[in-house]
Amino acid sequence: MKSMLARNTTTGAVIAEHVDVADSHLTRAVGLLSRSGLASSEGLWIVPSRGVHTWGMRFPIDVVALDANGVVVDCVPAMKPWRMRLPRKGTLGVLELRAGRLAETQTTIGHVIRFDPRTVTA
Repeated sequence: MKSMLARNTTTGAVIAEHVDVADSHLTRAVGLLSRSGLASSEGLWIVPSRGVHTWGMRFPIDVVALDANGVVVDCVPAMKPWRMRLPRKGTLGVLELRAGRLAETQTTIGHVIRFDPRTVTA
């Protein structure tokens, strides 16, 4: 899976340093189901995706829906397991983060998030 860095360009805050990209049918279907949690520096970018569910998950997550320009069109802080967030108009993909990360980075609707490829060093 690809790894990216997510930055809120509106505030300059790094939202997550290690964002995996779920861009195939299989990786989107599995999502975070195999995980027992996320570190504050981790996230999952699900693209394309307009809405998400947390059925079968074991931990809450912050959910950020972005449009094609990276503008935040929806935020759900601390979405609990066994919930569903219906699609929001204009959503291209959904960024899933450790619960509390939205508040920590002061990310909200209207902010712009950019993804940059991570450079792997040996």
